[in-house]
Parts: sequence; C-alpha cells; structure tokens
Amino acid sequence: MNTATASLAQAASATRTKKRFAILAMLFIVTTINYADRATLSIAGPALSKELGIDAVTMGYVFSAFGWSYVIAQLPGGWLLDRYGSKTVYAASIFIWSVFTLLQGGISFLTATATTAVVVLFALRFLVGAAEAPSFPANGRIVASWFPAAERGTASAIFNSAQYFATVLFAPLMGWITHSYGWPAVFVVMGLLGIVLSVVWLKTVYTPKTHPTVNQAELDYIAAGGALVHMDQPGTQSRSFAPESPKLGYIKQLLSNRMLMGVYVGQYCITTLTYFFLTWFPV
Repeated sequence: MNTATASLAQAASATRTKKRFAILAMLFIVTTINYADRATLSIAGPALSKELGIDAVTMGYVFSAFGWSYVIAQLPGGWLLDRYGSKTVYAASIFIWSVFTLLQGGISFLTATATTAVVVLFALRFLVGAAEAPSFPANGRIVASWFPAAERGTASAIFNSAQYFATVLFAPLMGWITHSYGWPAVFVVMGLLGIVLSVVWLKTVYTPKTHPTVNQAELDYIAAGGALVHMDQPGTQSRSFAPESPKLGYIKQLLSNRMLMGVYVGQYCITTLTYFFLTWFPV
C-alpha cells in the first residue's frame, strides 16, 4: 500500500463531517435557479410577444441574446474565478443575473414603444447571459476543491442534473404565475428569489480550509483523495503560480487539441437540444 492510499484509508477510518455534501446541495440549488432564470422568457414569451407585438423572427433574436453573451463571457468569467475565487465571483454572478432578470419585468412599462421594448429586452437578456457565464466553471472548481477524485464524477452529475430539474420544478410554477399574475410577475419573482439566494450563498459556502464547521478528518480525507483544498486559499500559492491575464495563445491551444475538439462537438449537440427545450418548446 503506497503512502497516498494509506493516508486515504486512515482518513476514511476517522469520524468525519460531511460538509462537502452541503456545498453540493447549494450548487444544485443555485444551478436550478440558474436554469430557471434562463427559461423565464420562454414561459412568459407567448403573453409577452402578444402584448409587445413581437413576431417569431424577432423573438428568435431575443432568445439568441443570452447565448451570444454567454459564449463571449466564458473565458473572462473563468479568469475572474481564478483571480478572485469561486465564492466571491459566484455570489456576484448570482446577484447580477438576478437583478437583470428582475428588470425584465419592467418591460411592460415600455409597451407604448414596441421597438424600444424589444431593444431593452434584448440588452437585458444579453446581460443575463454575461452574468451567468462563470456559473458552470465555478461549479467545476468548487467540486474539484471539495471532493476527492473518487467522488467527483457523482458530484458533477448531481449538479448537472439540476439544469433538467429546473424545468420540472419551475416550468409549471412559472406558468401558473404567468396565468395568475401576468408575465412581468415571472421576472420579478425569479429575480427576487435569485437576489435572496446570493445572500444565502455568501452565508453558507466556504472553501474547505475556511469552512467554520468542517473537521480535520474530512479535510484529510478529501485532500488525500486529490481534492484541491488550497485552490482559493489566499497565501498558499507561490507567485509563479498566480493567475495570469488571459492570452490569445491560450485560445489557440484550446482549439488545437483533438480531444477537446471532441468535447466541443458533443457539448454543442447537447446544448442545441437543451436550449430548444429552454426556449422554443414552451412557446
């Protein structure tokens, strides 16, 4: 038995807390709200487009606004996570996308000028996409810091399943809100829910080394299993490993790797289907 295996076995034998699962629960909840907010326009779409006089082509452009900014902001979002840490950047992300979701409810006051309303709606959806960009990279970073390699696949599967659970839970709820209180209420309710969630996130999510109730046995267990427990810990990285500014050369490396090209194709196909169900299917 090598040293790492012996350390893992010894750590596993000790009584340890399971705070990593509470962190995973928060990732699941946040990802559920994340995807529910993406679907708000789809649920409110029929009533909204009728009131504003938006045709199908214009609605397609509005739907696409989220995707454009989400793509553009992915790499800057990842750099921000590396630079300032997952907890802070993710909290800001939740708060900002929730504010922009909330503001979409105010589009109803612009119905006298349909063109202006469409432009403002497009801009707000664009900003929601940019604000949500760090979410999945942050999920991956947090799982990598809290979970040993043997549990990482399961943890990732759980938070990924939240994107489909969001439709199951919130589609009928948002449909009922639209029917009962009008389409602006969907944006208001989901925006306020996200703002509250950003505060809850700050109060409940920590790095492994800063969590107030995690015990040493759990820290030893996840560290021995390969968890990057020092990832967001100030002062634990040498200057040579400090996050660098983004460079164009990085993009070339990402686009020239054959294995990653396979990942891109697979993700593209999955996302195409997923976003059809998040946009046009409810409409």
